[in-house]
Amino acid sequence: MSVSVISQDTPWLEIPTLMLPALGETALMVGIVMLFVVTFGGVVGVVLFNTSTRGLFPHRGVNRVLSWIVNMGRSLPFLVLMAAIIPFTFWLTGTTIGIPAAVVPMITAGIPFFGRLVDNALRELPGEVTAVGLVCGGSRWQIIRSAQLSEALPAIVAAITLNLISMIEYSAIAGTIGAGGIGYLAVVYGYQRFDNHIMIATIVVLIALIQTLQFLGDRLVTVLRHPQGTSL
Repeated sequence: MSVSVISQDTPWLEIPTLMLPALGETALMVGIVMLFVVTFGGVVGVVLFNTSTRGLFPHRGVNRVLSWIVNMGRSLPFLVLMAAIIPFTFWLTGTTIGIPAAVVPMITAGIPFFGRLVDNALRELPGEVTAVGLVCGGSRWQIIRSAQLSEALPAIVAAITLNLISMIEYSAIAGTIGAGGIGYLAVVYGYQRFDNHIMIATIVVLIALIQTLQFLGDRLVTVLRHPQGTSL
């Protein structure tokens, strides 16, 4: 006896009505996260570099402790981190589902990652960059802003691009806790309901989105490195 299987795939013409709101939720989630990540991660990276032996205010103890914290934050896979800080997330947001519950672990994972990338970007600068600022009598803030960060800007933009793509990937994982966005759409419709059309659509959209962001980020880095004779 044969058993007929009724297709549960969403018609292709109806997919945009599900995909567009999901994209909006992903953009909101990632936008909030990147605001915190770039701000606080940037500070962490600057402090990491400038407390090292090449920095403006070297301090071995502070550098070691901060480096250890950053490395610890980068050690855990995001899914493990997300589960591990559930009590903290609930204490902070009052919920363990939805966008607020996803934003907390994403920020927690993103700050040390971006901080290390900024630290690496500053380490790639010639030692003369900081030395010239000191010789010219600039304050610490002036040297950090006008010499270090300005000279490292192309590498920092590349770091932001990399971090942005990572946060999009994390937001997809956060869909497992009902955070919304493309990941939630893929889990609830594509996986749990065996909707092949939704699964294919989410994969295509994610690939296209990440490829586009990487292309734009690379082009911006090229423009910053070669400001004359280069255009977007």
